[in-house]
Order: sequence, then structure tokens, then C-alpha cells
Amino acid sequence: MKPQQPPVDDVDAGNDPYDDVPSDGDIPPDEDGAEPSGSAFARKPPPGLHVVATPIGNAGDITLRALETLKGVDAIACEDTRVTAKLMARYQVRKPLLPYHEHNAARMRPQLLARIAAGEAIALVSDAGTPLISDPGYKLVREARDQGLHVTHLPGASATLTALVLAGLPSDRFLFAGFLPNKTGARRAALEELAPVRATLVLFESAQRLADLLADAAQVLGGREVAVARELTKLFEEVRRGTLPGLATHYAENGPPKGEVVVVIGPPLDAGGEEVDIDGLLRAALRTLSVRDAAATVAEASGAPRKQVYQRALEISKDDAD
Repeated sequence: MKPQQPPVDDVDAGNDPYDDVPSDGDIPPDEDGAEPSGSAFARKPPPGLHVVATPIGNAGDITLRALETLKGVDAIACEDTRVTAKLMARYQVRKPLLPYHEHNAARMRPQLLARIAAGEAIALVSDAGTPLISDPGYKLVREARDQGLHVTHLPGASATLTALVLAGLPSDRFLFAGFLPNKTGARRAALEELAPVRATLVLFESAQRLADLLADAAQVLGGREVAVARELTKLFEEVRRGTLPGLATHYAENGPPKGEVVVVIGPPLDAGGEEVDIDGLLRAALRTLSVRDAAATVAEASGAPRKQVYQRALEISKDDAD
């Protein structure tokens, strides 16, 4: 369903501290005699579309309610049956898997809606995390609601919210922008549109394009704070914080990190607030621009005097050349 894979999209059992999750036979019945949540004998959910969040990296993050629903539905619509099959096998969920992604959605959507209308319970999952975040699954939800069908959501893991929580940046207002365009010009144009937004920005990006994204963001957004999160919920989870120009330089010099990442960019710096890292901005800009253009870009982004910025750009350019 996604135009690109989400960050940490594989369920990595090797890094999972929940390897001792009990099997169905190990879970005692509830006191009232009903089967426990997640059991192999879970009651069938009501007819409708059940949007189910799945783990983003650590298989132990699936919820009991999600397991109960997945074991009770008639079928599970998923992006990649191979990915979903691994998670289902881990928890002994034996239900038909129906591929539903951007390439077949127009054809599959009427079939799924017809099955729901006929009284079936259909689950919708993504390869990892919460469905509809950075994917076109909303069309299925919209059409189901338009037809008066029951739709419910079982909340759970989300790379977007996990990264936001770990970033240590303002979280009272944030905007999720997904993947920005791959090409430099289009990416900078997208960043220009986001620049006036007075909120924290959350982006998805591949490791290979991370340095380019950060360099472009430094030129357009200035010296804002940023956090780069990778391998979320896994054994080697890492969150690196700094400024846009600083981390742009770090990843340009040290190469891309492992796995896909979530980038969390702080809101615009208030006037009179934190000091802008002019040198860092200039070094990031000079990677792709002439001295004159780099100085003009940084002066505009930072509000610093153009002549002073140009003089400093000359000094940095000369030092780097020596």
C-alpha cells in the first residue's frame, strides 16, 4: 500500500526480547470461563473492516486485542503476503492473506467491500506499523464508510509517534509529511512549502538519501534542531540529535546509517531564540553551491547580515581548500 517501504519495516525476531511469548496452550482461560485474548479460539469479530496496527520492528509489540481479532477474522488484507506471513506464523494465526497494495488496490477494493457487505470480517494490515500512515489505504476506509459498512481501528505501533516521542523536540504540534520527493529541486520545493509551518516536522527517508535531505533542509529551514531515528524498537535502536547543518555534515562524512530512518525536525527558531549555527549552515550549503549562492541562501535562512555571511563563506571555502 505504500509508495515506499516504511522505516524498519521488517519484523526482526532475532532482535526481539519477547522470544518467550507463550503459545496459545500456555495462556489460562479468564476467570469467567471465556477464552483469553489472543487465543486460538477467539470469537469472530463483527462484520466489517478491522484496521490493525502491527509491530514496526519488535514482534513483541503486537497487542492482545490485535491477535484476537486477526485470529477471528475471515481474511487479512496485507501489503506483502510474505512479510505478513512471518508475523502470523509467529503467533499461530492461520487465516487467508489477501494482497492489497498500490498496484492492485483499484481491483481488490470492490472485492473486499463486497465480502464485508456479505457479512465477513476483514482485517487490514500494513507491512509494519499503523495502516494508512504514508499509504493509500484510506481509500478502502473511505469507501467502506461511504457504503455504511462497519469500520474500526485497533491501535498499536507507529514509527511516526515512536520517533516523535524519542526525539525530545516539541510535540504539542507536529506535521507528518511522509517521504519527500527524491529529486533535489522537487525536494527543496516541498521543504519551502513546509518552512512556514510552526510545528515539528516528521519525515520518512531512506538511508541513502538522508545526507541529501538534511543538506537541503539546512539550506531551506536553517539551523533548526533535528533528530534522526533508526532501527526503532529493535536492539540497535538509535536516535542522533543535533542541528540540520550539523547532522548533514555528519552523515555526509560518515556515510548512511543502517536501515530506513525517521527524521524529526524542530519548529522554526523564534526571533531572539537559540543562536543559529552559521558555520554549519555554510558548510552544508557549500557542498552543492558556489560561495556567493551559499552565502545568499544562508543569509536569507538565518536572517544574518549578508556581507558578514559572505565573508565567512569565503573564509570557510578557503580553509576547506587548504
